[in-house]
Amino acid sequence: MVQPAPSPAMDEVTFKSDTVLSDVHLYTPNQRHLMVRLNGTGQPVFLSHFKLLWSQDSLADSGVEGGDHRDTQTDNTPPAGTGPPESPPGSDHSHKGFSLQTGAHTAGQDGSGAQLDEDGDLDVVRRPRAASDPDPARPSRDKVHPVILRQEEDDIIGDEAQESSLYSVIRIEHTMATPLEDVGKQVWRGALLLVDYILFRQDLLRGCTVLELGAGTGLASIVTATVARTVYCTDVGADLLAMCQRNIALNSHLTAAGGGIVKVRELDWLKDDLCIDPEVPFSWSEEEVSDLFNHTTVLLAAEVFYDDDLTDALFKTLYRLSHRLKNACTVILSVEKRLNFTLRHLDVTCEAYDHFRASLHMLEKLASSKVRFSVERVEATFPQRLAYERIQQLELWKITAEPVT
Repeated sequence: MVQPAPSPAMDEVTFKSDTVLSDVHLYTPNQRHLMVRLNGTGQPVFLSHFKLLWSQDSLADSGVEGGDHRDTQTDNTPPAGTGPPESPPGSDHSHKGFSLQTGAHTAGQDGSGAQLDEDGDLDVVRRPRAASDPDPARPSRDKVHPVILRQEEDDIIGDEAQESSLYSVIRIEHTMATPLEDVGKQVWRGALLLVDYILFRQDLLRGCTVLELGAGTGLASIVTATVARTVYCTDVGADLLAMCQRNIALNSHLTAAGGGIVKVRELDWLKDDLCIDPEVPFSWSEEEVSDLFNHTTVLLAAEVFYDDDLTDALFKTLYRLSHRLKNACTVILSVEKRLNFTLRHLDVTCEAYDHFRASLHMLEKLASSKVRFSVERVEATFPQRLAYERIQQLELWKITAEPVT
């Protein structure tokens, strides 16, 4: 008699078609999704407009403090005494004189661990609900961040739009509800936090050569190019890199105003060398490789720490690059601490985040005769210029890699 094969333990079961959806898209009403095309793998691609918020009035109009987004259009006219909204993010006037209130969306650092009730169960803090709903027949929704425009609203920034609105909107094509291997095609809150920091620390990036690792849709690279000289926007996969290239073209008015150049290139963390084969799409030229190693001083990465193997590969890449770069470099990493209940522990854990923190600690303690690493957390007290929920679990970390003298 043939015995049936033993069933795998529940923790060992894997699903090849797991689907994940970013919170940025999850709480957006369906009628505000604007599908523009199908990508090379047959996935629907959506176009979202991320509005830069220059004043407290803009924050209120966009619903950051409350209200519903279903039919809201943000007025880009600044209140008296503030800077001009038409100033591009990379200009000298992009942050001087603006009165931006972060309010409840600036996360405090206390209580970053899991909150438990008196019975020891996970106490989940829900998003605040809007006070009223103009359409009571529809199920109530949480607040929506950011604004994703409808087709008729998309026409606002068409040929007849004023130049001022162009410099207040970032247009990003992305997918939604993708398999785990395609999460880079979505927009994640960690990327929005990184963009806020880039806009706040323009002095760190101005005139520099910058490398973004795991750039995804290219949002952070686009904003970085408004102040940096050259940005290498890198990831893997021809379809994803093509999406990056389209997003850069959609926002060419922003990068041109800042004078920066964005170059989309493949950089595989599992490979030691960069591809310089001209027959391969998004490969590097020898001149670009030389420029990368001779001039790069800032590295960026957002929301790439969801898989332990990829986290290990990224830190190995950081270590390898820091030893090949001619100059000292600053690395800014954005991560969201995600709480998950696991059957293995029968408890709420943050395994991916814990592995990330362990990797940070290991890198700082790593002995090297050429490079010294220092790690510090960046407090998220800088202004918020994009409408999203800056939760306590969003964190920024800075690594400084300096040559040993």
